[in-house]
Amino acid sequence: MNSVIPVENIENLIYLIRGQKVMPDRDLAALYGVETKRINEQVKRNKDRFPEDFMFQLTKEEFMNLKSQIATSRWGGRRKAPYAFTEQGVSMLSSVLNSKRAVQVNIQIMRTLRQMLMFENKK
Repeated sequence: MNSVIPVENIENLIYLIRGQKVMPDRDLAALYGVETKRINEQVKRNKDRFPEDFMFQLTKEEFMNLKSQIATSRWGGRRKAPYAFTEQGVSMLSSVLNSKRAVQVNIQIMRTLRQMLMFENKK
């Protein structure tokens, strides 16, 4: 199988926040090859598709903790804390972004999450 993105690259972008595995909007945008604002625009246009168990905005404290985990300043001068997408939210993104790359990336993310879950259950 020829994957769009190596599994390790995706695994490194998954964080545990509020007891859920999530991916920040900025990281998803990079994977999809779009600007973060494009993702956030689509979420705003399709609010009914993104309930809180699909996506939530990080608190200031959660955002600071995330930045410290990453250990780089790639977050720049964001004015608002990022959104975090759960597995269901990531899946929903492919339907609102509506691009071939979004679908391919989502498939790879879902497979990676499934592998991580299977590995955790074997422990």
